[in-house]
Amino acid sequence: MRDTPILNVSRRGVLGGLGAATFVLSVGLPRPGRAQDDEPEFGRDAMPNGWTDDPKAFVAIDADGTVTVTCHRSEMGQGVRTSIAMVVADELGADWERVRVDQAPGEEETYGNQDTDGSRSLRHFFMPMRRVGAAARAMLAQAAADEWGVDVSEVTAGNHEVTHAASDRSLGYGELAAAAMELDVPTGDALVLMDPSAFRYVGSSEIGLVDNMDITTGHTTYGIDVRRDGMLYAVVARPPVYGGRAASYDDSAALAIEGVEKVVAIDPVDFPTEFSPLGGVAVIARNTYLAMKGRDALEIEWEGGPNAEYDSAAYRETLSQAANAPGGTVIRDEGDFDAAYEGAAQTLEAEYYVPHLAQAPMEPPAAVVEIRDGRAEAWACTQAPQVTRLRLAERLGLEKEDVTVNVTLLGGGFGRKSKPDFVIEAGILSQAMDGAPVKLTWTREDDIHHGYYHTVSVEKMSAGLDDGGAPVAWLHRTAAPTIGSIFAPDPKHKLPFELGMGLLNMPLAIENVRAENPEAPAHVRIGWYRSVSNIPHAFAIQSFVAELAQAAGRDPKDYLLEVIGPARLVDPRDQGDVWNYGENPEVYPIDTGRLAAVVEAAAEGIEWGREMPEGSGLGIAGHYSFVSYVAVAAEVTVEDGLVSVPRVSIAIDCGPQVNPDRIRSQMEGAVVMGIGQALMSEITFAEGRAQQDNYDTYLVARMEDTPKRLDVHLVTSHSAYDQPLGGVGEPGLPPVVPAITNAIFAATGTRIRSLPIGDQLRS
Repeated sequence: MRDTPILNVSRRGVLGGLGAATFVLSVGLPRPGRAQDDEPEFGRDAMPNGWTDDPKAFVAIDADGTVTVTCHRSEMGQGVRTSIAMVVADELGADWERVRVDQAPGEEETYGNQDTDGSRSLRHFFMPMRRVGAAARAMLAQAAADEWGVDVSEVTAGNHEVTHAASDRSLGYGELAAAAMELDVPTGDALVLMDPSAFRYVGSSEIGLVDNMDITTGHTTYGIDVRRDGMLYAVVARPPVYGGRAASYDDSAALAIEGVEKVVAIDPVDFPTEFSPLGGVAVIARNTYLAMKGRDALEIEWEGGPNAEYDSAAYRETLSQAANAPGGTVIRDEGDFDAAYEGAAQTLEAEYYVPHLAQAPMEPPAAVVEIRDGRAEAWACTQAPQVTRLRLAERLGLEKEDVTVNVTLLGGGFGRKSKPDFVIEAGILSQAMDGAPVKLTWTREDDIHHGYYHTVSVEKMSAGLDDGGAPVAWLHRTAAPTIGSIFAPDPKHKLPFELGMGLLNMPLAIENVRAENPEAPAHVRIGWYRSVSNIPHAFAIQSFVAELAQAAGRDPKDYLLEVIGPARLVDPRDQGDVWNYGENPEVYPIDTGRLAAVVEAAAEGIEWGREMPEGSGLGIAGHYSFVSYVAVAAEVTVEDGLVSVPRVSIAIDCGPQVNPDRIRSQMEGAVVMGIGQALMSEITFAEGRAQQDNYDTYLVARMEDTPKRLDVHLVTSHSAYDQPLGGVGEPGLPPVVPAITNAIFAATGTRIRSLPIGDQLRS
């Protein structure tokens, strides 16, 4: 099924709000291919102001029966435009072949939080979208009942029509749309959700991506594809060191190039930079090639700023010293670690290192901004359109209401495109060109040199074992610059949500636990990266558990299950003052039985315990994040110091499964990304400058690195839709790396405690 092109849609009538966010049920937005004054039959004009409930998605129905679902989350390959439409269409009782999808613009007043991150799109909006579909279905049913003069209880809405069995009458949704538009929207007890047993789309693997045909035939629009009449093109020379600036520049050679229109200095903002541009010198030209050629011709003298001496190798030693010294902020303290550690039959220590990483999406950041008559309009591959709108308005000196942000498809994101600095750059340059549309393009080198990096981290682990090899004391010190460093001046400790990603809420059955967070200042822009701080925490914890298993003389899988302990609900409030990613622990306790179940499923999928040839081994790891439970079992082969991963088994329990096909796809993508993290991906800095340039130096997994066999197991412990949904986009990643490194130990006897593996195994 092909969807309609992405376009700017107007603000909808407000139905209500929940908390700080306001959401609406839209029934009546203009559709492509139809005159803008040709309003749909079922639409916003009849919506009473002040209607209150908490729907967070939108529906429009045309006279011909076409249903348009507006998606307010960004599509970057995770299939959210399809999944949201599936949920609404099911509750609406719509015929999937007559459903289309439009993309919402950035508009906080209407859509509330539109940040597509934190694996929240379905986790937070599944029930609200069900209510939206159910409300529209109820209005259509009432309209038909009124038309026939019967009680609404006598009619049934479904399969794109309302029927009255007693009189054998039916009316299509399109025929009823105009009358339904005039009705009050049902709320409270009047809003009846469908029994999930009647779902036709939710839970099905038969629904293909709504964008698939347009993507594969080149008919859809990514940020880098946007074209506007009279558009100019720009690139920016940015300070090579975070916090630096252009002391002086000579643009005469650049301006001498035919086709270069203007050179514009972009002033940086003071620290913390948040999502503001880094500053620098922009070249605007008639095409991107000429802009790049002009940039190459600039002669710029850069001031290094406060981070000019940043060296990632030296900083690793600084982090290591911090992680090995007592006195860091104690963030979790249960039992008596010191006494238990001192009295242990055996003690072990290990230190784990994760380098800076770049999101490096296939499509680098790109945006177009045009300013006309005091209004700015942007087209961008953004994960956070409402934040983009607000920050763009602030930088351009406009009211938020005078800024429109249109969301294109994203050619990957992984957290990079939740920061709108690139859109603001385009706005500054459009303003410099008297409002002409300017496309700002980041090259691959720009993205890798000037991004928001995943934090570098040193994790120091200490444990004491009893006579039977069971852990009785556990210490975890985590030293890593915080994402908070882009928001506040000079913070040196992780934020609560970072600490709550597998560290504070570590659910292992150990009585004496201490966690500490020593200081770690930031020297580069730190930002969200797929699964964020779960990456270093899972790598350290799951690797260390495997090391304890070896010390205890136990099978790693069996030992992991024993350390997870008996099935129980762990309340994160008992483990510290902050919890996993802001979730309410009363609603989302950690179920260790579910964690153990995915470990068992992954192990069974890899045929754990089978005899392995020399140079090959199996490893396993499990992790809880974003309200989902994931375990990975990996098979590796090491030959002449080179690691290959021929087979992976990954199991996930995310609660109710809305779109199983997309769950499998996200798990497969997580495995491939994790292989890259384990084997090759790393950003290093010398004299404050990133040392990697493109995919030839910042290495990511390629087709030859992917497993020959990759099995995804969807574990169902809670299929009822009254249970909380878990996230899918991010939870698959954290256990991949420790599963691989544990397998390397099984194959070679060598422990990998520093990423990436690179040539550590070569003699």
